Amino acid sequence: MGKVMSLEERSCILEWVYSHLNGSKIHEGKTVLYMLHLRAICPFSWRVFQFRPISCEPLIIQMNKCTDEEQIFDFIERNKAILSEKQVGCAFDMLWKLQKQKTSLLKNVEYVRDHPQFLTLHNLATNKFKLMNDDTLVNVLHITQRFAGESHDPLVEALVTEAWRRLERFDIKLLSEFSSCLADQHLYFSPLMGKIADIVHRNLETTQDLSSLSVLMVNISSLISRHFQQQLVNKTELLFDTIDSSEVNVATRIAQFLRNIKYCYQPLLEKCNNVFLSNVDQLDLDSISKIFRLYKILQFNSFEFIMMAKKKLTEMIPLCNHPASFVKLFVTLGPIAGPEEKKQLKSTLLLMSEDLTGEQALAVLRAMEDMESRNSHLIKKVTSVLHKHLDSYKPLELLKITQALTFLHFQRKEFSAKLRELLLSYLKISFIPTEVSILVYAISLLPSPHLDEVGISRIEAVLPQCNLHNLSNFATSVLRWIQYDHMYLDSITGKQLKLLQKLDHYGRQRLQHSNSLDLLWEELKSVRGNTFPESLLEETIATLQHFVDEINYINVVEIASFISNTDYLSTLLLDRIASVAVQQIEKIHPFTILAIILPFSTLNYDPPQRDEFFGTCVQHLNSYLGILDPLMLVCLGFSLATLQYFPEDLLKSIFNIEFLARLDSQLEILSSSLSARVQFHLMELNRSICLECPEFQIPWFHDRFCQQYNKDFECILDKRKKPLPYGSHNIAWGQLPEMPWESNTEIVGSRLPPGAERIALEFLDSKSFCRNIPHMKGKSAMKKRHLEILGYRVIQISQFEWNSMALSTKDARMDYLRERIFGEVKS
Repeated sequence: MGKVMSLEERSCILEWVYSHLNGSKIHEGKTVLYMLHLRAICPFSWRVFQFRPISCEPLIIQMNKCTDEEQIFDFIERNKAILSEKQVGCAFDMLWKLQKQKTSLLKNVEYVRDHPQFLTLHNLATNKFKLMNDDTLVNVLHITQRFAGESHDPLVEALVTEAWRRLERFDIKLLSEFSSCLADQHLYFSPLMGKIADIVHRNLETTQDLSSLSVLMVNISSLISRHFQQQLVNKTELLFDTIDSSEVNVATRIAQFLRNIKYCYQPLLEKCNNVFLSNVDQLDLDSISKIFRLYKILQFNSFEFIMMAKKKLTEMIPLCNHPASFVKLFVTLGPIAGPEEKKQLKSTLLLMSEDLTGEQALAVLRAMEDMESRNSHLIKKVTSVLHKHLDSYKPLELLKITQALTFLHFQRKEFSAKLRELLLSYLKISFIPTEVSILVYAISLLPSPHLDEVGISRIEAVLPQCNLHNLSNFATSVLRWIQYDHMYLDSITGKQLKLLQKLDHYGRQRLQHSNSLDLLWEELKSVRGNTFPESLLEETIATLQHFVDEINYINVVEIASFISNTDYLSTLLLDRIASVAVQQIEKIHPFTILAIILPFSTLNYDPPQRDEFFGTCVQHLNSYLGILDPLMLVCLGFSLATLQYFPEDLLKSIFNIEFLARLDSQLEILSSSLSARVQFHLMELNRSICLECPEFQIPWFHDRFCQQYNKDFECILDKRKKPLPYGSHNIAWGQLPEMPWESNTEIVGSRLPPGAERIALEFLDSKSFCRNIPHMKGKSAMKKRHLEILGYRVIQISQFEWNSMALSTKDARMDYLRERIFGEVKS
């Protein structure tokens, strides 16, 4: 209980209150004395009424005139006894503004954080945060986190708790700022972030601020349902045209949200891409690097953006002379650079390789993998840095190192042994299913992929908690282990087979418990179908067939892509995909048509409404032919040709000088393997048109690229089935007439004696057939078709026949060949 006030003290208080109410200009210093006196004699009253100076404005004006941290700290020291919560907030704001004005090399966060007066400011905020208005509270939280040295700052915890108490009254802008504060603390899965997601959901219909909404979308993306994700995508589409075309940050966050939810939604990505294209001159290295990373994960290609970014990045090469900035440039520009730029990048990196951090060395290694660069000198330099920091890498980073070095054919026993030892040590203490699957997968890539009893028991312990992606990784690893043992040790242990059986059991169990396509797809969309064991793939397709009626325009592209990778022919699923495309084509983005057609081409399947399906897809594309990515258009033309579907307008848009010039420019920025694959597809498409549609009058122009057709065995038999000398009777593409459409018979080349015939024999391995039935895939069928047009009798022998019990002896195989080639049947 406070002491009784004297008459003098009472009169002092009354004088101060009277002057305050009447707006008298009492000197601020005198006011402060009154306040301090009051605080000393009546602490209870001080706490209740919290008297302030007559005007806090002069102090804020003084603060705004400070030009460095020392001036602010001097100001805090002089006025700490009288600073209000508003002035405390202003002091935090000023300190952070000064930091933002500095380059990264001049920032002095640690100096500010460790200054005695910053601790004073910190304590003032701790005492006054409940009096702060909502904006000041969240702003102080944001800045405190930037300066915080401890992982659990008591002030940060207090501010978060107070903000949680006020959450429902925050507007969307403040809500987005607060959500970013939580994201900075990695609280993506916290109940508080869930509460924010609920508020966003309840207010979504009336929300008009896309800038703030885009921040919230990124921060709550880990918590929300598939349905809510789609609602946010729809809302973003509606609001996108309301933002300024210069809003690069908003467009980047939208792309980041789509990355987070693993949804390559073309309409929104196209809009984001247009914003980036309009503002390329304003994009810096960090922005371009982030956009490229997002596009890579989303598998979104923009040839125009790549070319514009490449030009801008190339201009930065002489300007980046610090390892941190140069590594970022190397990683971003390297995979799309031309030969001269790549040479310049590598030579510069060699000079600074010894100064790389562990993180930078890993980034360079992964970029070299993307570039398919096997520069031994640079690899040696980078791996020496990796070796030095190997103990500091996390399991996922160790997997990336292992994958990159395997791809680059790097072999050094000492490094591999250390890497294996480290992976095994992590495996022994890991209990998180995803982490265990990563470690096992990495070990399986090493020269000796064995696991001991501890490793096997670790896998078995986490199996009940594994999702389909984890199980797929385990299965791939075990199969690689079995293959290695069979090849080098000529043995397969029962433990390996038993482990495969367990994987199969838990996989089937996981699939059978799926009760909707959406939930199933959450697990399947990160799985490549060609990595599934046979039995598990069969169960997966059966489960998809169970949900066949749930395939619609939203998920049809993803389902089609998955099936393309499985090599599994399910006519039920393919018929449904074709039906959805025909009925809902207006809701499907034109740039995703290739993904829809691809499984039909790969698996050599014509749906019942074949012409309507292909015609609808091509018609949907026609108005976009001029802007379609060149690579995509070539692949689309090739896929349709495989199916014997030849839309004239589409094909003539490929075989013209302007398009081929664009394609050449794109080939320069692709990896050598992908560039070669695209050129081969173009050649095959060119050949297919010349042979199957000569009336289009598209010339053969691949003489220098491909002179001969590849066949396993070729011979010429006369009318008595006797072999003729091969000599001048062979067919070379260089001999094709300049106008092949004038006469199909001229394509055959030199004529044969009457009654003679050309024989082409091909041995077809398992990759030539669908995975579940002996149905020939599209490329093999097209090759047979073309050889027959050229006048060959084609004999295709499958490995299933050749390795069957019926042909288990040499005599049986010889009889089989006589019958197939000469028509002789042994009596």
